[in-house]
Amino acid sequence: MNSGSEVPQHIPVMLNEAVEGLAVREDGRYLDGTFGRGGHARAVLSRLGSGGHLLLMDRDPQAIAAAQKEFAGDSRVSIRHANFSTLAEWDETSEGLDGVLLDLGVSSPQLDEAARGFSFMADAPLDMRMDTTQGESAADFLAHADEREIADVLWTYGEERFSRKIARVIVEHRNESPMTRTGELATLIERVVGRRESGKHPATRSFQALRIRVNGELDALQRGLDAALDRLKPAGRLSVISFHSLEDRAVKLFIRDHSGRVQGSRRGPPLMVAPARLAAVGKAQFPSAAEQADNPRSRSAVLRVAEKLPEGGRA
Repeated sequence: MNSGSEVPQHIPVMLNEAVEGLAVREDGRYLDGTFGRGGHARAVLSRLGSGGHLLLMDRDPQAIAAAQKEFAGDSRVSIRHANFSTLAEWDETSEGLDGVLLDLGVSSPQLDEAARGFSFMADAPLDMRMDTTQGESAADFLAHADEREIADVLWTYGEERFSRKIARVIVEHRNESPMTRTGELATLIERVVGRRESGKHPATRSFQALRIRVNGELDALQRGLDAALDRLKPAGRLSVISFHSLEDRAVKLFIRDHSGRVQGSRRGPPLMVAPARLAAVGKAQFPSAAEQADNPRSRSAVLRVAEKLPEGGRA
């Protein structure tokens, strides 16, 4: 999601590219499903006239508090505390949207506030929930999951090749005492894995995996993409920034699977495909070298943009 070390210096990733992808019209209706601290939202709002409307969502109550503080007095803005996966359940989207922007993953304010438990850079409660008002924390998950489930999570969501070994040691540790602190978990993983990759903490993959599992991120992404496609008007734009290969693959396949393209063997019988509903707008975009230098957290970002086709599948 948006990046920056403190709220005042909050740096939205690929700001111009993501907003340009929406092709904002002055009188359009747009949804930012991952408000964060509002970098992208401000850019969209600056392009809207008095007849435009911007809908803001975030599952993080702190992000919503920031949105309400800044935008509650603007009649063009509506705000909802919810996961973007539920955007089609919001009455404000029922009349259709001209664009949906999603900036996926964990935000910099979440990373930089140690107490949230997303980072291994400081010792804190092992929480990792984006919505602190509901759901189980990472500590809760590690307290009850069996060794195989932990290993599967680390491998599936973090591609951690030492997943089984880490899972075994976590279970051995919790038999002596609960795993409740980020520093405790990071130290344990470092002891198991060692410093094998220069410039990369050995706990990086495991922390990513646990965060994705705790927040149900990939399932929410799939449901959110479906909901966005349902609510977009013809010619409406979908602009999505991903930060790891699992997210980007899901977005790429979603656009492909709704493009009406036949996927299959040349030698096999033709496959029946649904009518095209989306068309990719250009190719995947990546942050410039200058942006990566100014904001290292942008380095893994990938932006994909698609446009909803009119009924019948032709622009």
